[in-house]
Amino acid sequence: MARILIVEARFYAHLNDLLLAGARAAIEAAGHEHDTLTVPGALEVPGAIALADESGDYDAFVALGVIIRGETYHFEVVSNESARGIMDLTLSGLTIGNGILTVENEDQALARSDPARLDKGGGAAEAALALLALRERFVG
Repeated sequence: MARILIVEARFYAHLNDLLLAGARAAIEAAGHEHDTLTVPGALEVPGAIALADESGDYDAFVALGVIIRGETYHFEVVSNESARGIMDLTLSGLTIGNGILTVENEDQALARSDPARLDKGGGAAEAALALLALRERFVG
């Protein structure tokens, strides 16, 4: 049984509730345990994962959050840098499913976060579990 840490950027609580529901359901359906850690925004997710990994308590991570385009360049900075941070950690050997949504509007976010629709939270958890299985296969 693996222990998974879900790290969520809690900026849009109603959307994150849906992402969390999907992620938790996927992890539980696979027979694993999970904890949840909340951070203020998507830029904090990679740093929180890196810190949590130092504990050695977790086998995999799920990154969740929602970034909705606004009127400024901030959207690109947050989208790109959070994705880059997660990818850097993944390439260093961590198993992370990235469920940080980058969308144009709330309707797109709702469609992607809802477990009854596109279930990107569940998909991110499944991606983390798939990477965990690959790590166990290739690294041991």
